[in-house]
Amino acid sequence: MAEGSGRLVVVEGIDGSGTTTQVAKLAERLRKAGIPVRATREPSDGPIGTLVRQVLSGRIVVPGGKSPGWATMALLFAADRMDHVQSEIAPFIARGGVVLSDRYDASSLAYQSVSSGAAATETVEWIRSLNRHALRPSLTIVLDVSPEVAAARRVRRGEAAQLYERDEMQRELATFYRGLAKHIPGDRVVVVDGDAAVDAVHERVWDAYGYTFHA
Repeated sequence: MAEGSGRLVVVEGIDGSGTTTQVAKLAERLRKAGIPVRATREPSDGPIGTLVRQVLSGRIVVPGGKSPGWATMALLFAADRMDHVQSEIAPFIARGGVVLSDRYDASSLAYQSVSSGAAATETVEWIRSLNRHALRPSLTIVLDVSPEVAAARRVRRGEAAQLYERDEMQRELATFYRGLAKHIPGDRVVVVDGDAAVDAVHERVWDAYGYTFHA
């Protein structure tokens, strides 16, 4: 494959869909092809992203012992995203590299709109406005995994459940992700079947990447 020309590729999906695994496998394959690549994630490892991770794990709560509301979370994610773009993503892309991000603004659209309980269209538009200055991905790959398969994977991880890892919410998120393209018109979104074995899913992710940039 030819060298990357500076681009952002995002992998999205519900919790347990395998986004982290597939970003790692795609990064490894691109490196073997001689393409400069950086794998990253959101929430990021920056100062705001670290705060968000503590909220998601329940280590930070608001008075009364509750988690911050969906609008507060949307603002935190947007702030982390701008810091992430400015400090890590944009500089690497400017040098001609490919950045692979385990989640990006589509996660905000999905998770905050579903958790809001409000009219999806109005919430999505507001979240999009918060992220209007964020760099647009060249490609967003959605791993379409059934909520039951994803739930079983989360159980096997043996980790404490985080803020959004409720089965009912994950089902709503899965539906949202299948229709993600209509919420980010103008972006290239490819949905791939993520229920299969890791290597089989990787081949589908690889095909989506190759078709987008080398068709």
